[in-house]
Amino acid sequence: MTIKERYDNIIAWFSDNMPSPETELHYDTPFHLLLAVILSAQCTDKRVNMVTPPLFEAYPDPASLAAATEEEVFPYIRSVTFPNNKTRHLIRAAKVLEEEFGGEMPSDIDNLMKLPGVGRKTANVMLAVVWNKAAMAVDTHVFRVSNRIGLTNNSKTPLATEKTLMRHIPGEIAPKAHHWLILHGRYVCKARKPECGDCGIRQWCRTYERERKSGKIPSLVDKI
Repeated sequence: MTIKERYDNIIAWFSDNMPSPETELHYDTPFHLLLAVILSAQCTDKRVNMVTPPLFEAYPDPASLAAATEEEVFPYIRSVTFPNNKTRHLIRAAKVLEEEFGGEMPSDIDNLMKLPGVGRKTANVMLAVVWNKAAMAVDTHVFRVSNRIGLTNNSKTPLATEKTLMRHIPGEIAPKAHHWLILHGRYVCKARKPECGDCGIRQWCRTYERERKSGKIPSLVDKI
């Protein structure tokens, strides 16, 4: 199987079976999505969605959060991972938005990455979700799934994975593909125990084919 065939078949399957994927983070404005994505680092979306409603109500815009103290913000997010660091990042990001961007969310990766707590992955999430731009955010799920199924050739870094995926995935569907890979990794192609029996793309998966040929897993092709 060529790499083009693998991509074409996997994209076609997801297009048919998951035509309108969306982020599982709850938000109402680009600013609140930014806060949610910062909070989601090494934390589950479920946990983030539990803490953000009162946070969003207390801080509806960058100005209100920029004026807050760490002591005021911390109680809202105490139950997420690394709450001390994230409290500082949220407040500082709001201040930069106010001071450098007039309270408006930048829509390019370089300016987004000027915000404290915003790395390349978070910036790409904002570009893809808010502006539907050709961007690929590589989190732990995207990184693992891409390598496992053979969309990348054992990439060593998230940036290498991003570049490979964007080279093969049409830009107009990159925002969808980002969600396809995240959701697939979260619910099917799990880290410790991938559920190959429930996987709709296993016939194009490099690891499944290798494991099947070695006899480690039974053939499931006839059930597809």
